[in-house]
Amino acid sequence: MDGIWPSLATLTYGSGAIAALGCVVWLQMRREVFGNARRAMILAIALTAVWSATGLLVADGRSAGLGVVALLITESLRNLGWLFALYRLFATDGRHASVKQVRPLVVVLAFVELLQPALLGLLIRFDSDASGQALAFQLSALFRLLVSVGGLVLVHNLYVGASAQARLSLRWPAMALGLMWLFDLNYFTIGYLADRTPAVLASLRGLVALGMAAALALGASQGRDELRFRPSRSVAFQSASLMLIGGYLISMVGIAQWLSYAGGDVAALMQIAFVVAASVAALAILPSRKTRGWLRVTLAKHFFQHRYDYRAEWLRFTRTIGQGSANTAPLEERVVQAVADIADSPAGLLLTIGDHGQLVLAARWSWPTADVPAEALAPKDVRFFERDGFIADLDDLRQGRITKGEDKHVPEWLRAEPRAWVLVPLLHFERLVGMVVLARPSHRRRLDWEDFDLLRVAGQQLASYLAEHAGQEALAEAGRFDDFHRRIAFVMHDIKNLASQLSLLARNAELHAENPEFRADMLVTLRNSADKLNALLARLSRYGGQVDVLAPVSADGVVEAVVEQFRNLHPVVIVQSARCEVAAHRETLEQVLVHIIQNAVDASAGDSPVFLTVTADGLQGSIEVTDSGGGMSPDFVRTRLFKPFVSSKPGGFGIGAYEARELVRAMHGRLDVESREGLGSRFTIRLPLAAASKHITTHDHSDQKVA
Repeated sequence: MDGIWPSLATLTYGSGAIAALGCVVWLQMRREVFGNARRAMILAIALTAVWSATGLLVADGRSAGLGVVALLITESLRNLGWLFALYRLFATDGRHASVKQVRPLVVVLAFVELLQPALLGLLIRFDSDASGQALAFQLSALFRLLVSVGGLVLVHNLYVGASAQARLSLRWPAMALGLMWLFDLNYFTIGYLADRTPAVLASLRGLVALGMAAALALGASQGRDELRFRPSRSVAFQSASLMLIGGYLISMVGIAQWLSYAGGDVAALMQIAFVVAASVAALAILPSRKTRGWLRVTLAKHFFQHRYDYRAEWLRFTRTIGQGSANTAPLEERVVQAVADIADSPAGLLLTIGDHGQLVLAARWSWPTADVPAEALAPKDVRFFERDGFIADLDDLRQGRITKGEDKHVPEWLRAEPRAWVLVPLLHFERLVGMVVLARPSHRRRLDWEDFDLLRVAGQQLASYLAEHAGQEALAEAGRFDDFHRRIAFVMHDIKNLASQLSLLARNAELHAENPEFRADMLVTLRNSADKLNALLARLSRYGGQVDVLAPVSADGVVEAVVEQFRNLHPVVIVQSARCEVAAHRETLEQVLVHIIQNAVDASAGDSPVFLTVTADGLQGSIEVTDSGGGMSPDFVRTRLFKPFVSSKPGGFGIGAYEARELVRAMHGRLDVESREGLGSRFTIRLPLAAASKHITTHDHSDQKVA
């Protein structure tokens, strides 16, 4: 060895010798460890200290010739000592039958090791013969390899065949022996193939004694049973990734070196082409989500007792839900993300309960292409998932693996959606508040019991968040209503006083006006003003959705009258107008229609018409208002469109859409909304036909449907 390697060998062998001697003293003090094998272990680690000290003498060059001979002899003594200690360890947990079975192998390995002095004599005798030296070295390395392989087999049988309780104490000596013979296996394999001792590994051999002493010292400590190697999943994943990359690089270099044996320019071109192709393949495959997903699943399956690191999952879950800055996504999207992160899903949807007990789309997370109908899940299907809390694996369903008859309750649009993977119900006090649809991850896998348990618990937790959020919104809305009602009470009081004053002025004018013509004009004006104020009072009194009298109203006539009001303002076109007589209040219906059309006009470009359709289906009459404006997001429709005092218009009061819906409800109808961002919106007013109104007792609900 030359250069830096002698100094490194001095350091490693010296450290190993000191550590081994310290371990001998430590084992002498710990008389209760390793049972009947304790004395054999002390002898073996003492021989290891002697071997390491001999290596220190050889490394510093004090005795080059005799030192090498002494190193080979002490190495054989070390191996014999550890074979004896290993033999004694087999009896520590009462495995006397195992001792009988391994005894022949131990004897054979000891015999092979005892051949080393004979080979040493050959090396000395053929000191001047190169071929004899090479033969003796090859035989010596081969015998060392046999001992290393046999020793590793014995260590494996020692640990695997031990009882669970015995493994707690055997793992440390097994680790020490495995470290020693595994290093020797690589060391002598390289030496056998290269016909010479590898200088780098030779300078590092002293670390074997250091590692063995550390392992045995830990095995003899008081808290040895509680010591566990628990690498985090992220560390294991990163380490495995580095190992894969390292193996890939070694393979690439090896193949490129093998190609160089062809010689000539062709070999150089083949090397360059191979390196380029392998690099491109690595850049294409290694960073992919599918590859990383496969690696993560493989590690969790084979290296950990549980698939999930529950501490890490819980911390990530709470961080996702607990984000509260102004730039964070809405709670509904974070709910989807929290579930998707658990299953390593790239996207998801949130479905929540609508006004009629059906599930409607509430939020999307990284899944803009999913085509969700207005009614995502019918009420009868909602009751199935609410009753059983069943998590549906859609891949199993598509392949015909039915567990609880879920095939009758999963809608067709979900089966047809190729990315749909799992349905996770969100239950709060045995009541379904929503459902999360997860997209399939890049690496396809089946869910197991651990997935189902964790997703079920996470769903219950998220359901409580959604329920609490809904309760807070209801309280805030009630507070805003109280404030609004107080303000309206003052306004109504002032208007009522004004109306009384005007009425008194009109009566006084009838008595005291001198000019008959002036008096007549004044009377007309005052009476019109009083009528308007009284009409305003009546309208304010109706706020909240109260309609006094319902009567047969021509819906098509009301539509024509309202369209006439917009003739000179914006293109409003009646596409279809069937004769339709509904049970309604004409002024109220006109007020609702004006508001909806005005919103459609505001959302449309100047030359983009608003289309109206009037139809009847035997029980209900429908008025559809369709525009091709910017459309609305599911979150806007669900959380803002019909929320009072929330307006997207500058200076708006935010009560127009809410009032329109409540007035339609008051006429026993419903207001449906379908909207898609970038395409436009369609508002549908549904009212009972006048001929069928007597069969309707109550129908004061409306749907918010978003496509």
